[in-house]
Amino acid sequence: MHSHYHKISPQNYGRIVVIFALLVMEQAGATVYYVSNAGSDGGDGKTPATAWHSLDKVNTAALLPGDSVVFERGGHWRGQLRPHSGDENAPITYGAYGSGAKPVLMGSVEKHHAVDWVEEAPNLWSTREPESIGPEILANPGFSQNAEGWHIYTENGASVRAGRDDREFAEAPGSFRIEGLATGKGSSDIQWYTTPFSVQSGRVYCLRFRAKCTVPIQLDAPSLMRSGPPWSRYATCTARAGFSLDSGWKSFSCYYSSSTMAEDARLTFFLGAILPMGAILHLDEVSLKECHSDTFFPNDVGNIIFNSGASCGVKVWEMKDLDVQGEYWYDEDRHALKLFSIGNPGSRYSAIECAIRDHIIDQTNCHHVVYESLACLYGAAHGIGGGSTHHTTTRDCDFGYIGGGDQMGGDKTVRFGNGVEFWGTAHDHLVEKCRFWEIYDAALTNQSNGPRTPQYNITYRHNVIWNSEYSFEYWNRPEQSETYNIRFEHNTCFNAGGGWGHAQRPDPSGRHLCFYTSPAKAHDIVIQNNIFCEALGNAFYAPKWPRAAIDALVMDHNCWFQSNGDMILFEQNRYPMGAFSSYQAEYGKEIHSLAADPKFVNGPNRDFHLQADSPCVDAGKKSGVESDIEGVSIPQGTGPDIGAYEHR
Repeated sequence: MHSHYHKISPQNYGRIVVIFALLVMEQAGATVYYVSNAGSDGGDGKTPATAWHSLDKVNTAALLPGDSVVFERGGHWRGQLRPHSGDENAPITYGAYGSGAKPVLMGSVEKHHAVDWVEEAPNLWSTREPESIGPEILANPGFSQNAEGWHIYTENGASVRAGRDDREFAEAPGSFRIEGLATGKGSSDIQWYTTPFSVQSGRVYCLRFRAKCTVPIQLDAPSLMRSGPPWSRYATCTARAGFSLDSGWKSFSCYYSSSTMAEDARLTFFLGAILPMGAILHLDEVSLKECHSDTFFPNDVGNIIFNSGASCGVKVWEMKDLDVQGEYWYDEDRHALKLFSIGNPGSRYSAIECAIRDHIIDQTNCHHVVYESLACLYGAAHGIGGGSTHHTTTRDCDFGYIGGGDQMGGDKTVRFGNGVEFWGTAHDHLVEKCRFWEIYDAALTNQSNGPRTPQYNITYRHNVIWNSEYSFEYWNRPEQSETYNIRFEHNTCFNAGGGWGHAQRPDPSGRHLCFYTSPAKAHDIVIQNNIFCEALGNAFYAPKWPRAAIDALVMDHNCWFQSNGDMILFEQNRYPMGAFSSYQAEYGKEIHSLAADPKFVNGPNRDFHLQADSPCVDAGKKSGVESDIEGVSIPQGTGPDIGAYEHR
C-alpha cells in the first residue's frame, strides 16, 4: 500500500538543494562563481550582477578546492568545459542557479541562417570556409628580404643546410630552403621554428603555406607550442593526417584551436624523421592569422540535428554519395560541411545544430569534481569523457544527441560517442538521477584497453535511458587489469537501438547490457532493480563471456520485457522472453527477476512512471538508496520499486 502525502515538487526540491549547498559553501569560505549569457568576462564572477560570460573564462579561472561554478538556468554555452580538480575534502562543483530549464552546454555549431550556406551544385550546399581576421601574426611570412624570424635546430647527428632561397620560390621574391645532409633518428632531431608570438585562449588560428620537396614526403602539421621547457602544446591542430609533398608546389592549410593565453608561442615543423639525406624541402608564404571561430568546424561533424530533434542528418563517407535530403559529408581538408538539400538548408529548417567531435566535458586526469543540474546536448564525441579520473559525481544532468563523430580521421571511419564514459584507470564515480537519450553508442560505460588498468567503485543508479544504442556497455582488457564493485541499479532502460544512429551504424545492435570480450579479472559487478524494456537487438548481450564470468555477475530483481527476438544472448545461448524461466534455471541467476511488461504510464511519450498495477511496484531489493530520480523517498510501500521511479 503506497502513501499519498504531499511532497515537494522535483523542480523545487532541486532548487532548495542547490540554494542550501551554495549557502553552506559560502559560509565555509569557498567561492561561488556565476556564469550568465548576459555576463562579462571582465567581472569577478562572484555575484549574479558581476557574472562571467564564457566557457573560456571558466576553463582558465584559478579555481580552488571547494569552489563552485554555477551557470544561469535558461542559458546556453557552446564549446567544451574543462573542469578543475578539487581534493578529498572539497570537490569543485559545476552546477546551476536561478529558475527555469537546466543550463545547456552545447557541443555544436549552429548553421540555420541562409547566409551560412553556398550552393556549389544543384541541391549540393556547403558551409562557408572560415574567414581570416586581423593582421599577420608571423614575422617575415614571405621571406621578402632575409630569413629573420625563422630558426633551425638539429641534434643527435642530424644535419641540414638551410636559409633563404631567392632563386626558387612559389611567390617572389624568395622562399626558405632546407637540404637534408644527415637524417635524424627522431622527429625532433631537425626543427624549423618561428620567433615567439602571442596567442589567446579560445581563439582559432589558420595556418596557410606552400611547400614542395624533391622527393615525396609526408609532412606532419607543425605544432603550436611553448617556445621553452616543458615544450607543451598550446593548441590542437586539425590536420591529423599531415600533408603529402612532392616536387610541385602545393598549397596547404590547417587550423589551431588555442586552449591557452600565452606570450611565448611558436610554430615548430618537426622534420627529423621525414627529411632524407639529399632531399631539398622548400616552404613559402607561411602565414598565420586568427579566423572567425563561430563559423569553424575544428573536427569532424558526427551528427546534424534538424529542428531540435525532428530529424537528423545521415552521414556518408564520400561526397559523390550525397543524393538524398539530409545526407551530409564532412570535408576534412576544407573543414566544411556538404549537405544535400532541396533548397537552402537555412531556409528549409528553423534550427540546424552541427555536432562536433569533441567531448562536451573533457575531464581527463580530473578528480573530486561534481556536475549537477546541467544539460549536455549535441556533441559528437562523449557527453562527459576523458581518461584517468576518480572521485566524480554526476547528478541530475541531461545528455541528448551525443556521439557519431569519426574517431580516427583520415581513411579510417570509426564512429563513436557515449553519454558518460570512464576510460582507463577509473574509480570512485557516481552517476545518478540523470537522463540519457539519442546516444550513438552507450549511455553509460566504463571500459579500458590496459595495460594493468583498475576500474572500481563505480555506481550508476536511478538514471533513465531511452533510444540509445546501448544502455550500459562494459569491457576491460587485458587479463592483467581488474574490475570490481561496479553497481548498475534502479535504472529504467527503454528502446535500445531506437535512436538516430541505429540505421547509420555499420554494426546496428540495440542492446541494453552490452558486454564485449573482457578478459580482465572481474568481481562484484551488481546489476539489480533495473527495468530493461524493449531492444532492437538483445536486452542482455555477452556472447564471448565464459561461464565463470557470467556466474560472477550479481544479477537479481530486474524486470525484463522483450516482445520480439532473443532477449538474452551469451555463450551462444539464446533466450527469447518466453524462455526466461529456462535462463533462470540453467544459470541459477535472477531468481527474483521478472519477465513482464513494466506498465509505464506512457513509455512511447517518455513517461516512465509506473502504473499502480505494475509488477515492478514493491518488487525491488533494498539497496540503501533513500530517494528516486525525482527525490521521492524509498520505499513508498512494502519494498522499493524496480526502476528509476518510485510509485506513490
